Amino acid sequence: MRVGLTGGIASGKSTVAAVLRDLGVVVIDADQLAREVVEPGTPGLAGVVEEFGTEVLAEDGSLDRPALGAIVFADPERRAALEQILHPLIRARSAELEAAAGADAMVVHDIPLLVETGQQDRFDAVVVVDVPEDEQVRRMVTDRGWTEEDARARIAAQATRDERRAAATYVVENTGTRDDLRHRVTEVVAELRAGAR
Repeated sequence: MRVGLTGGIASGKSTVAAVLRDLGVVVIDADQLAREVVEPGTPGLAGVVEEFGTEVLAEDGSLDRPALGAIVFADPERRAALEQILHPLIRARSAELEAAAGADAMVVHDIPLLVETGQQDRFDAVVVVDVPEDEQVRRMVTDRGWTEEDARARIAAQATRDERRAAATYVVENTGTRDDLRHRVTEVVAELRAGAR
């Protein structure tokens, strides 16, 4: 069974992914793969440098993610150019990991921009982690030290809550305690496993 997991920034999606792993689910993290495909010496990093120039490299030759982020989050066309380089590489690596999981495994693809990239139809089910926008902003300001302006700009660059919820097979509200969250994720996994039989 192939499941997509998504949620807006600071929704708690990483916490949900950790609970899924605890429940024996294979989780493939697109953000982790996005870092892997641009490590020094990879075709991905070469493609990014060709498109954006050497100013997106750190002194040690690795990708300067904040420098690249400053370019792509301010300009949708530049972000699309980056996505054209990275997304095929990430999908190919993801397919390799999924194949290695085995035919009977429940595989969850943790994809922050699942809705934005129109991938919801690639999965048997989509789980959306959801919180109100003001809570996202509060978490980014409190937990990450961002300004409210930066937090709202990052949220605006993503799909809206309504767009994500419209793509959801299951919505996991993350406004309660960690125990509440674990309980809801356990329920969703039980329903997914029952549906796969």
